[in-house]
Amino acid sequence: MNLYFRLIWTMLRSWWLPNLAITDPFERTFRVLPNDTDINLHMNNGRYLTVADLMIVEYFARTGFLKTLLKNKWKPVLGGSIITYRKQLKLGQKYKLSYRWTGSDKHWNYLFFRFTSLDGRLCARGYCKGAAVSRNGLVTNADAFDALATPIPDVPLPDAVVHWKESEDKLLA
Repeated sequence: MNLYFRLIWTMLRSWWLPNLAITDPFERTFRVLPNDTDINLHMNNGRYLTVADLMIVEYFARTGFLKTLLKNKWKPVLGGSIITYRKQLKLGQKYKLSYRWTGSDKHWNYLFFRFTSLDGRLCARGYCKGAAVSRNGLVTNADAFDALATPIPDVPLPDAVVHWKESEDKLLA
């Protein structure tokens, strides 16, 4: 992530915002800055995921998971993302980025994200998966949620995530 100013602002902002439960959705408004654009003067496809990373940092901070990571000397890892682009975000344009936890399996937590223009048009959406890693490898969600003192929400994975996992299994076979 090379958005250090936005990262610092995200961390500071997270201290003043109310805590979130694991399943609480949240959103932020951003503006497409010059360093977010490509030669077409719209947001670069890779920047979408980089900005989405900022939301993961805020999510970790506001749910208390960041403190749990630090306390246990775990590190957060992103295991993959899938994204679809629909409409461009132009230089200077404001947009909303929405995020929500959608489920988990043994190790991975799946989060849905959506970029929309301020008039509500869908610009991009996708899923990412993340986990905690210790010196011994991936931390199970049973251990991670136990350390967070929160039960794992009993939520079935969305069909899109199930198909994504099946696709990954075939890709890695």
